[in-house]
Amino acid sequence: MTAQPTDAAPAPPAEASAVTTERRLLAAATLLLAAVTLALALAAIVTHFPRGLVVTGLVLLAVIVAWQGLLRGGRVRTLALAAAAVLVAGAVVVIVTGGPPLAEIATVVAALLTLAAARATFAVRASLPPAARPERAVLIWNPRSGGGKAERFHLADEARARGIEPVELRPGDDLVALVHEAVDRGADGLAVAGGDGSQAIVAAIAAERGLPYACIPAGTRNHFALDLGVDRDDVVGALVAFVGGGERMVDLAEVNGRVFVNNVSLGVYAEAVQQAGYRDAKVRTILDTIPTAMGSGAGALDLRWRAPDGSDHATHSVLLVSNNPYRLGRPVGSGTRPRIDSGLLGITVLDDDAGEGRAGRSSLLRRPWQEWSAAEFEVRAEGQVAAGVDGEALKLAAPLRFRIRPAALRVRVAPQHPGASPSAAQPDGLGDAVRKLVRLAAGRERRLGLSP
Repeated sequence: MTAQPTDAAPAPPAEASAVTTERRLLAAATLLLAAVTLALALAAIVTHFPRGLVVTGLVLLAVIVAWQGLLRGGRVRTLALAAAAVLVAGAVVVIVTGGPPLAEIATVVAALLTLAAARATFAVRASLPPAARPERAVLIWNPRSGGGKAERFHLADEARARGIEPVELRPGDDLVALVHEAVDRGADGLAVAGGDGSQAIVAAIAAERGLPYACIPAGTRNHFALDLGVDRDDVVGALVAFVGGGERMVDLAEVNGRVFVNNVSLGVYAEAVQQAGYRDAKVRTILDTIPTAMGSGAGALDLRWRAPDGSDHATHSVLLVSNNPYRLGRPVGSGTRPRIDSGLLGITVLDDDAGEGRAGRSSLLRRPWQEWSAAEFEVRAEGQVAAGVDGEALKLAAPLRFRIRPAALRVRVAPQHPGASPSAAQPDGLGDAVRKLVRLAAGRERRLGLSP
């Protein structure tokens, strides 16, 4: 496979369309609705004092406690979520026993309308440059992936109707050999309808041969499709990527020379997916794996790595290396990648001593993980390391050497699909949201989210 230099400059990211009058009006409406919501909340507090103040305080405290609980694990999460439930129940009791809750209901409705308007305002549809249609595009499809999605949607017939040759991946077939055979027969465009593991294999060959690639979301979760801006609910429509779609350049990542499109997980999850019963009882298998993986005896994990400051560390729990950084710990868009063309790996390590706290910071308020970006990363260990590579259970020889391949893949996206991650333009917090809304309403925010 042709290697891409790590210092290659990534191609310019796809740009969102310029701010339209409609988006400016949406931003203004969002600000107005937010002001109305705040006024209604204050009115409820004043006119139904102290009931309004108590209800507002209980709900706000429940949201804060629940969110902090979701960012943690173990007993802290359980206790936090239980406390949040008690706070919400208390607010309901206060409302029910205090007479008709008209002011509170109006506040909730206004808040929901504000959230809906904000979501529409920050939604991004990328303007991708048009690309020539391949003359001999080939679709590799797995009839078993995603519970049989490809067969339910008659994907092979739909592909033929659009001039795309379908090639079925049958049990026992070698996917790599199948794709190379299609290219040797003259395929000048490659699409795959399957899980993210299959997407990685086909994407790697497309990048090696310099061919355009299309992701057809016929797998179970379709994480790569989501971050590429492919509508995961429009399986058949994704085929239009090769008929009249646009093109963007995205990164690929690799570990010990093996390409991955999403992430490589090491630690508890990676150990769990190796177990025979994982597919049938995922949660129970993960819980059963934790004592061994995080212990200090035989079988305990010992993953060693170097932080950006040059200091050496080790972890016994969770380490995640991703193709571009994930958005983590945010109320909106958490778990997605705002960009997939930054030319950087995302590295996330769960602190083994998360409960001990750091000097000057409360252990309740700080995140229980560290995260940073780099073009390369290495994990040292003894012997082979269990890894979940795009959800596939593998054993990798240590040391594990990760690197990014900037702008390695030509991706085609159907014109009716967003063409950008759902979190590409999401604000980082309340203050950032207000600033962006004000600039949008005033017409000063010319681009949303995708520009560097």
